[in-house]
Amino acid sequence: MSGWKCLLAVACTVGFLASSIRGQNQTDTDWWKTAVLYQIYPRSFYDTDGNGVGDIRGVTAKLQYLKDTGIDATWLSPIFQSPQRDFGYDVSDFLQVDPLFGTNGDLEELFDEARKLGLKIVLDFVPNHSSNEHWWFVQSELGVEPYRDYYVWHPGRPVPGQARPDVPNNWNSVFYGSAWEWSEIRQEYYLHQFEVGQPDLNYRNPRVIKEFDNILRFWMERGASGFRVDAINHMFEDALFRDEPINDPSDPLSYGYTHHIYTNNLLETYDVIGHWRKVIDEFVEQTGSDAIIMLTEAYTSMDMVLRFYQSDDGSEQRAHFPFNFVLLGELNGDSNARDFKYVIDRWLENLPRGKVTNWVLGNHDQPRVGSRYGEERIDAMNVLLMTLPGVAVTYNGEEIGMVDYRDMAWEDSLDPQGCNVGPELYKWKSRDPQRTPFQWDDTHNAGFSTANRTWLPVYPYYRQSNLRKQLESDRSHYQVYTEAIKLRRDRVFREGAFRSRALTEQVYGFVRYLKEDRSAFFIVLINLGDEMTEVDLHDLYDSIGDGEVRVFLVGTASRYKINQTVEATQLLVGPYESIILGKEASSSTDTVTGCFKLIVSLCAVATLFKKLNSF
Repeated sequence: MSGWKCLLAVACTVGFLASSIRGQNQTDTDWWKTAVLYQIYPRSFYDTDGNGVGDIRGVTAKLQYLKDTGIDATWLSPIFQSPQRDFGYDVSDFLQVDPLFGTNGDLEELFDEARKLGLKIVLDFVPNHSSNEHWWFVQSELGVEPYRDYYVWHPGRPVPGQARPDVPNNWNSVFYGSAWEWSEIRQEYYLHQFEVGQPDLNYRNPRVIKEFDNILRFWMERGASGFRVDAINHMFEDALFRDEPINDPSDPLSYGYTHHIYTNNLLETYDVIGHWRKVIDEFVEQTGSDAIIMLTEAYTSMDMVLRFYQSDDGSEQRAHFPFNFVLLGELNGDSNARDFKYVIDRWLENLPRGKVTNWVLGNHDQPRVGSRYGEERIDAMNVLLMTLPGVAVTYNGEEIGMVDYRDMAWEDSLDPQGCNVGPELYKWKSRDPQRTPFQWDDTHNAGFSTANRTWLPVYPYYRQSNLRKQLESDRSHYQVYTEAIKLRRDRVFREGAFRSRALTEQVYGFVRYLKEDRSAFFIVLINLGDEMTEVDLHDLYDSIGDGEVRVFLVGTASRYKINQTVEATQLLVGPYESIILGKEASSSTDTVTGCFKLIVSLCAVATLFKKLNSF
């Protein structure tokens, strides 16, 4: 081969490699693996029709906000037809959007508009129960086939001299009181592990599983990019209906009265999740669509949560990832640096090989970050979320540091979990305080709605804390949040290894670095305490070298400035400070650019060789 032909061949090869790299960047097969997943509680996000309740069109109207913030995907809390006794988690038709939120057409428009912006929409999937107004239950209560055994029914325990039998056993509802409700129509009890209007479905009936197969396909065909499976660990119950052992005898009606060995975490649940994973994967394969993901929610022990990834032998794939609630359930404002290291390291060390982790910092069922960890730690916790390996899950409003409206009046409280315990205890049991409307600006109703009255009252100090004010500020929670998202796009955060250390009693630190190039690294420091502390970064990472490191991000109250260089050996970390320091890696985009520059150079040389050969 002549010299110029050889060079052209090399150029073509390099061009092919560059094209492959660029193609890998464009594919959405693995879009979810380092995603920022943003949970929207539609009732409280944005109201477009002025009825005081957020709606689907409100989400569509704010898609550009999500894009500008750096969100990759959003998960919507339930929007399907429902009597709203549990705010949408009591579904009466899994294939229809509730008129309160809009129409099926509105949801499909949301899918389309999100796709144009490169955003994914994940739907809440509530398979454990339906509403007692669902057609299936109405027919089941009447004993009509094939619906007769769609739900968990029991004749009860006969009591001599008593016309109605007693409840089957001592199982209690999560929402307080017996988990059994008598049906005068059927003359039997039905199980409801949650609100009385939420009868549990019977997953030992294969027809029920098939119904939900079809529901998944229905929404995938219309554009859903994933499903968050609600309360999955409640799906199966003991077939013999045995009493559970007593845990706390102080209140026989509370959920904590028993150890839930017969109503929670039964192994059959994992088989159904594995089956649904196959349904989803088959749809993706048949249609050639982007990856469609399944996420599972279960408040349970770590070993039971991790089983949602795959079977013990790895032969069956289940959820793409189960929600990791350690930041919600095991850490709080009283936790120190050692607590953070222990909880985070333990999760990562037990993660099945090859699986993607995730971190949930807040949701509609838990107190907000600022209320749980303290408002002074809002920036630190958001920085932590964005820099740990894997998927980052944010509840709407956490990016601007919203806090619970815990002093909401009893008359305004609607959550059955709070209302069921009465006016003395509702304040601490209710989930309403973390579900208040999003604080967009300082206008009427915080810019959420034009209604005279919103479904829940707006947080009273919204004029001091809202998105518009934070956008106009030099430094704000929102700006820290978005800058942290930009940093997490760096290759070090996407692919880098992780090592952590409790540098002091209150300063928690970790390093993300590339194993093949240890000079590319980021160090994240969080001071959980109220005192200035000096640390030596070499104690955390031995490849820093001599001299100074660069500051990439700081919290709103930091004494440091972005791009400032600081001494690594004697670094002062202020009270509640969060700071990211280090050296960024060259991005894959740089690789592509370099390849194309090489192509241009090779082509120029090849042209020269061709001219020389023609003489």
